[in-house]
Amino acid sequence: MIVAITGASGFIGKRLIGRLSAAGHSVRTIGRSKTANFSWDARDAEAPAAAFEGAGAVIHLAGEPISQRWNAEVKRRIFDSRVAGTRNLVAGITRASARPEVLVSASAIGYYGDTGETAVDESAPPANDFLASVTRGWEEEAERAAASGVRVARLRIGIVMGREGGALAQMLPPFRLGAGGPLGSGRQWMSWIHVDDLVELMLFAITNAGVSGAVNATSPNPVRNAEFTRALGAALRRPAILPVPEFLLRLRFGELGPHLVESSRVVPAAALRAGFTFRYSEIEAALRNLLA
Repeated sequence: MIVAITGASGFIGKRLIGRLSAAGHSVRTIGRSKTANFSWDARDAEAPAAAFEGAGAVIHLAGEPISQRWNAEVKRRIFDSRVAGTRNLVAGITRASARPEVLVSASAIGYYGDTGETAVDESAPPANDFLASVTRGWEEEAERAAASGVRVARLRIGIVMGREGGALAQMLPPFRLGAGGPLGSGRQWMSWIHVDDLVELMLFAITNAGVSGAVNATSPNPVRNAEFTRALGAALRRPAILPVPEFLLRLRFGELGPHLVESSRVVPAAALRAGFTFRYSEIEAALRNLLA
């Protein structure tokens, strides 16, 4: 199968390309990178229809990074890159004469907002904050592809655990120095996923016709932040006892700061119903694998 990918230069995209190639699929990359097979600026133009001709699947990962200091301009880029970017992607898909069978579009568990102590699955309603508005618009634009006969799976991705990028890569330097610790109270839930499980879930979604709609891409076992902190410290053989107060998170990340201490207890009901098996369902095993 030919699989067209946006956001292929990111750390998830690179893992995905390797896995698809190992499984015998051909990869077609779309984006701003000089090495992309098809050049495309997601916010400014429709995706080239030629990029989708003859492709069996599209995996859409492109978007402005969330984990940075927020201000009005950054928030605009985050919103436009996902909402307008996905609109432009679907426009290109629908103009292709031989359309792909499936679109797997990245989304995020920010859809649910702060869930407190409540475990939520894909049936839970959206929150009313900025991240939820981004994910709602993002998913609505992806779903427009269904009108052209394309199966759409919307992966609501949790905190991705991978050494090459994402949240874990940002945490490692202070934890390796013994300066890591829980965020705020540490009681908030974290919904996470090993990068290899995320890549396998994407492959599962493109090859299983029964997978469509919202799919939470998170481990079946979310953990409290304090538990994650202990596990990461143990994996690195470093103390992890210095708490990070919320005001420091706000200084570092701006408006994003308070979101980092929100509780997110999300479970992957749709993936489990479809028969997907997580290789790394426990945080200790995931961290041992990544940090061995």
